[in-house]
Amino acid sequence: MSSVVEASVPQAASRIIVDDDVVEDEFGAKDYTKRVALREDHDARPIWVAPDGHIFLETFSPVYKHAHDFLITIAEPVSRPEHVHEYKLTAYSLYAAVSVGLETKDIIEYLRRLGKTTLPEPVVNFITTCTLSYGKVKLVLRQNKYFVESSFHEVIEKLLADSVVAHCRKIGDNEDLITTIVPKDQRKGIKFNQNLPQTQAPQQGTNQDEKDKNLDTTSGDKKPVLDPNTGAVIEVGTTDADAVPDDIYNYYQRFEREDDDLEDLKVISFEVKQEEIETIQKRCIELDYPLLAEYSFREDNVNPNVNINLKPSAVLRPYQEKSLRKMFGNGRARSGIIVLPCGAGKSLVGVTACCTVRKRCLVLCNSGVSVEQWKTQFKLWSTADDSIICRFTSDAKDRPDNCGICITTYSMISHTQKRSWEADQVMKWVMDQEWGLILLDEVHTIPAKMFRRVLTIVKAHCKLGLTATLVREDDKIADLNFLIGPKMYEANWLELQNFGYIAKVQCSEVWCPMQAEFYREYLTARPSKRLLFYVMNPNKFRACQYLIKYHERRSDKVIVFADNVFALKHYATILGRPYIYGPTSQSERMQILQNFKFNPKINTIFVSKVADTSFDLPEANVLIQISSHGGSRRQEAQRLGRILRPKKGALAEEYNAYFYSLVSQDTIEMHFARKRQRFLANQGYSYKVVTTFEGIDKEELMYNTKEEQHQLLQQVMTANDTDAEEEKVANEPGFGLSSGAGRTGASGTYNRRNVTMSSITGADDNTYIEYKTAKQKNEGRHYLFKRFRQTKR
Repeated sequence: MSSVVEASVPQAASRIIVDDDVVEDEFGAKDYTKRVALREDHDARPIWVAPDGHIFLETFSPVYKHAHDFLITIAEPVSRPEHVHEYKLTAYSLYAAVSVGLETKDIIEYLRRLGKTTLPEPVVNFITTCTLSYGKVKLVLRQNKYFVESSFHEVIEKLLADSVVAHCRKIGDNEDLITTIVPKDQRKGIKFNQNLPQTQAPQQGTNQDEKDKNLDTTSGDKKPVLDPNTGAVIEVGTTDADAVPDDIYNYYQRFEREDDDLEDLKVISFEVKQEEIETIQKRCIELDYPLLAEYSFREDNVNPNVNINLKPSAVLRPYQEKSLRKMFGNGRARSGIIVLPCGAGKSLVGVTACCTVRKRCLVLCNSGVSVEQWKTQFKLWSTADDSIICRFTSDAKDRPDNCGICITTYSMISHTQKRSWEADQVMKWVMDQEWGLILLDEVHTIPAKMFRRVLTIVKAHCKLGLTATLVREDDKIADLNFLIGPKMYEANWLELQNFGYIAKVQCSEVWCPMQAEFYREYLTARPSKRLLFYVMNPNKFRACQYLIKYHERRSDKVIVFADNVFALKHYATILGRPYIYGPTSQSERMQILQNFKFNPKINTIFVSKVADTSFDLPEANVLIQISSHGGSRRQEAQRLGRILRPKKGALAEEYNAYFYSLVSQDTIEMHFARKRQRFLANQGYSYKVVTTFEGIDKEELMYNTKEEQHQLLQQVMTANDTDAEEEKVANEPGFGLSSGAGRTGASGTYNRRNVTMSSITGADDNTYIEYKTAKQKNEGRHYLFKRFRQTKR
């Protein structure tokens, strides 16, 4: 290894010694030859473990799938390109690993057997420190009572020796600890798809029979290996006994037991005062014994069951089943997060979880459109009908009588201003219910200051977060670990693409040279107005028009995204295409979408950021982005998700979906583009840079002449600062909610308003309000205006 590093570094490169035995070059590459030793049979082992906790996995190894399923359980994926994946051990990832049943000695031993080198001592110490006490204590809600339980008697005694924990304990007539025996039947994990025809293709996509056969791990010469968390058989690929060390398979099968091998478990527990739940959770974390939240829904006889089951047509794909087994692996419902790409069937995972728990379920979305789509998904995949599904939005407030599934938005629950009488009654009902399961769609929005309030307002036994992009541009994404729970499963985008579960996308970054006059004005313009000059660049317009013409001739369905409303309207109007943005009415929006889906003459629509999420258009296979929200990685991935739905018909071409990001050269937009692409690059996607289009000069395009370009420049220069702004989305993650009625409509309401200095400093939504005394408020006020007096709420 040392010689390789030496050969790859320029002669003039400086080298420094890190910790006396680690050599680092000027590019940050480290040589750990002196710290770890290479094993003789390293060629047959798939992973490199670095002393800093980074793990590198070779995807071309015959046991890649074997090692991948283990690493995704114990580590966070950093980057997963085609040939080598990078993971990183973190305290939270190890916390998630023990929450699904792995133990310290098993993690260390299995890393040793998979590793090409000796396992570094710092890694062993880190794993031991993080997992020795994790997973040993659980907070379980049974019969509407909270219990702290553990199968380790000494751990319970250690906790009760702490004065804070002892104060939180609820002592009844009997002060002794509660000892219960959990039968092995109740410890078995939930089985999915076992009563459904396994040869049936998934209903979410098309032409999946061959793909499912490829995932059948029990046929042919593939050696079956047990999943580390569920006991299920997973795919390892064709193996060669001479090439792969036997200890990898033997140990893996030895420490993972099938459900049939489970034994009755003796559990020690004590009851906790309900008002002290937060106190004991915080104290247990300080004592290095974090409480794992689990819901024993099978034993809950107090909360009524909901009459809901999956339809026979709802056949889970292998990765969906695996994600659910992480949640229900021990027969209880664990709280946590499942990460699946857009178009990979997150809705079916949520519906299946609801049908498994069969208790009242609250679904939280980020818009009214999403509420309608979730209702459709429940009716499509389950036996639920309108009688047990109620919606709670500003436009739809169904009566909650006999409601088992309530679908609403984060904004409706977290809203703190005055509500209508009808909305107030529904909200009181929501707060009074004890929900068995709360489904959090687009869970990455929860850390926002306003949205995280929903977790304190709603009482839920189990929380399941769903998202495709577990990223934020602030530092709050880690808050999800204690707000919701650990990440239980994260799918590999490229693997799903290769198996045909999501579309195979070609990503292109189109460099559009700035027109000379536009570039001069861009350099001298105020920062607030520069955006208009690089978005309205005539060369970008011509590239957009060329791509639309090219793909429409192929009968493709094209979506064009623009965050700037001025550019959105101009592009769409000049090109004669329909557009959708915030103020577009629901009826007009549905009419445009229906035409886009079924009318062969409408093959292109323009949309603003309102379509970033919750726009289900499986027909779309081309996306063109002309303006975006700075360097948001989340938005880039969400927009790619609009065209990730599996495509119908035979895959005659290498790619069946196309993503174009139009960027004006030599502007700040190129810097933003680099930032935006980081998340997708870490998923294995690559961007092809396009500088010219063949045949573009032969097309009849707009703004070919200097006169047309100067006219466009005049329009841009006369635009005001409001036109230069991006569209403001009231329910966008991190965006403060406006006060007043109608702010949370079916699609979210988008408005621009003049505000006072007090509003800018945080006085909106009762964040900061100074109240006068009653006498001061009423001085000099005529009695006829009593009803307008401000009262403290």
